[in-house]
Amino acid sequence: VLALAGGGWTAVLLPDRGAALARLDWRGRAMLAPLPDGADPNATPAGAFVMLPWANRLDGGRIGIGGALHHLPVNRAADRTAIHGLARDRPWVVEQAAPDAAALTQVLDDPALPLRYAARFRLALSSAGVALTLGVTARGDRPQPLGFGWHPWFACPRGTRLAFNARWRFRHDARQLPVAAEPFARLDGGAHAYAGLDTHFAGWDGTAALRHPDGTLLRLDATGAWAGNLQVYAPPGQPALCVEPMSHVPDAPNRPVLAPFGPMTVLRPGETLEGRLLLTATPDE
Repeated sequence: VLALAGGGWTAVLLPDRGAALARLDWRGRAMLAPLPDGADPNATPAGAFVMLPWANRLDGGRIGIGGALHHLPVNRAADRTAIHGLARDRPWVVEQAAPDAAALTQVLDDPALPLRYAARFRLALSSAGVALTLGVTARGDRPQPLGFGWHPWFACPRGTRLAFNARWRFRHDARQLPVAAEPFARLDGGAHAYAGLDTHFAGWDGTAALRHPDGTLLRLDATGAWAGNLQVYAPPGQPALCVEPMSHVPDAPNRPVLAPFGPMTVLRPGETLEGRLLLTATPDE
């Protein structure tokens, strides 16, 4: 467990549990739904975790690499999908640690899996906000499609409002896989605007804001590979709201018509894909 503090922020990071964040607080206010002690971060609507080397779902775990079709482990049997990647199920190595920052690394080089990568995740807390950086470098001897996301369960007390701009909203099927993109402009409202969503948005401008009923404003500013695609999940009956920067459309390798709205990135060995996110909070004025 790594406990970090800086600039009014405190965080609890779990390197051995997929680099999950168990807590993120600002001036004593929970910005993430806190993960209970001992709870599984991959099975509890709390905290936050990294999605890598793909984000959201792959239908049947299918992915094409070098003209050959491969199958990744299906971990959502009910809808026959491989969901949220592989990194959250594996430990990360603490590369650097300071009172207010940490850098973690993870290498995937499993002969039973078709993807090879080296990843680096950095979290830094300061008066400027919480800076997250995630980079993935292709390994192996051939080009491969890679992508990632960050899956926060933001605290969502009754009365929380969400606002962001995007050019496209996706319709999805019963398995939450995208089927079509429709023009969109802006979501701005309370629960009536986001309740029940498990929806992808493309052409996102990289900025989103959550305003809590006490007036606290939490702002997300994404750059790099995370600026462009956003998944919003508002599970019914849970005091949490997932606003997830992603580098690609869900199941992009299997949906060529939709992939132009956000494809997985084909990296040659040694090439790196990187996304950055800054979280800032301001009080009610």
